[in-house]
Amino acid sequence: MSQPALGSALFADHAREAAEQAVAANKDSVAAAARLFADCVASDGVIHAFGTGHSQAAALEIAGRAGGLVPTSRIALADLVLRGGEDPSVLADPLLERSPGLADRLYALATPRPQDLFVIISNSGVNNAIVDLALKVTGAGHRLVALTSLEHTHAVPALHPSGSRLADLADAVLDNRAPAGDALLPLPDGGALCGVSTLTSALLVQMVVAESVALLLAEGHEPPVYVSANLPGGHERNAVLEARYEGRLHRGGH
Repeated sequence: MSQPALGSALFADHAREAAEQAVAANKDSVAAAARLFADCVASDGVIHAFGTGHSQAAALEIAGRAGGLVPTSRIALADLVLRGGEDPSVLADPLLERSPGLADRLYALATPRPQDLFVIISNSGVNNAIVDLALKVTGAGHRLVALTSLEHTHAVPALHPSGSRLADLADAVLDNRAPAGDALLPLPDGGALCGVSTLTSALLVQMVVAESVALLLAEGHEPPVYVSANLPGGHERNAVLEARYEGRLHRGGH
């Protein structure tokens, strides 16, 4: 029985191909998402990012990183404990994401204003917490950017009682081009190895940030962008920019 091809070089080749596909497939979507980012920042809004599991990596790519936009906030399940007063044991509940009212609580803890934008990240786009929050924010009048795998989301049944998937509810949909199940390299037992969604999602996020800053500059705005706090004067510069949004920037509970 022949063994499947594996190894770092093969993964790098497949990941590079996925990244190229993501760039090519998302030109219009990146432009649409960048327009929403720029409009939010120009109207003194904050961009709120939410993902669970490994999708939190893309939320971290949006909120509070060097080279990124300052008016960004990360929503996390840990907010329930760190800012919401819940007992830490709640985070050990495997059914937490299905608990009634979760989206309402996370939305309230985010303290959004009407002009704020939401970015929700989920490879499958079908889990209850993801769809609940998408319905909550769109119902409250916010614009929504979805970052998902269209292949994955259409390969699995919609789990939410509404029958909706994340991509169905968004104003702009970024497709990270990850395969169903995320992993790229097949294993002998039928499984697969090495997820790619984190790489392609981060690429799309940075493309949107770059395009949105270009729009802001072209339209006469000074984009509030972080520099590394590990560069001389970086922390002080960032603190001045953050002061404009005092009380509005939450970073996963902090």
